[in-house]
Amino acid sequence: MSLVRTGALSLLALGGGAAIMQVTTSSSLLGMFTQAVIYAIFALGVGVLLKQNGLVSFGHALFFGAAGYGMGIVLALDWMPAEWAMLVVLLAIGAVAFLMGLVIVRVPGIAFGMLTLAIGQMVYLLASRARGMTGGSDGMGINWPSTVFGFSQSMLLKPATLFMISWTVMVLVTFVLLWILRTRFGSITEAIRDNEERARFIGITTTVPRAAVYALSAVVTGIAGLLSSFNTGFVSPENLHWSVSAITLLMVVVGGFKTALGPIVGAIVYFLFKDLLGEYATHSMALFGAALIAVIVFSPDGIVGAVQRLRKGGGLKGGRRHAGGH
Repeated sequence: MSLVRTGALSLLALGGGAAIMQVTTSSSLLGMFTQAVIYAIFALGVGVLLKQNGLVSFGHALFFGAAGYGMGIVLALDWMPAEWAMLVVLLAIGAVAFLMGLVIVRVPGIAFGMLTLAIGQMVYLLASRARGMTGGSDGMGINWPSTVFGFSQSMLLKPATLFMISWTVMVLVTFVLLWILRTRFGSITEAIRDNEERARFIGITTTVPRAAVYALSAVVTGIAGLLSSFNTGFVSPENLHWSVSAITLLMVVVGGFKTALGPIVGAIVYFLFKDLLGEYATHSMALFGAALIAVIVFSPDGIVGAVQRLRKGGGLKGGRRHAGGH
């Protein structure tokens, strides 16, 4: 897909978001849509790591929660304006993730997933017990200023406005990811993912690009964490828990990780199952689990992969996946 076509589709997507905002009159429904979009951005972060590195992370909630805690601490200490704090928090997340990545991306397959799980749970326990700094298990309120980027907080927190902000950020993040993956960097990381030994043989340094992908995925996840912290005005250790990472990973698998649209579709499907099933809501996770099993059996590359094959006249059975390391 050319960059021009991607830009045109991005503009259409922005128009679609504006249409959803206009036709949805229920504030609670808009709030649910906003949460779905935030988790779609989170899923994009997990998905780019899986697509480019072939690695499954069970600890990406670390970056989701760290963004909220970072903003809460910086704003509480009044170190800088909120606008600068957002940038500093994201840069810090990217830098820490890159340094972590230089070490942990060397670990193959399921061992990588277990290592990210261990690191994430360690931070979760630290946040739960550091009551003086994080509020401990009670969580931490985030004291956002009355104006952000020149707009009043009351206006930005209106359900329609917050949905459109989140939707716009999701579209921009998707566009930037697609642009990055079309560059030489994207080609190099795909080559490393497919055959790291051969990539080394032809002179490609493999650790730094893989660490850069890990950092990129962490920053995308951090963006979702910032939006979530602004949406709720609150962050707790539960934002860091491995179960948040696991649910987001399920979204990626259901939607499909081979395309940028897959994690977004997976997040939307998850929230449809979770919040729009009415009387069956208590069984939503069981139904989502059944959907996950169906996807794994009939379309290993997700719903988007199945739709693409049906459009081309192929069957439902997908090809091999890159997850699990090489």
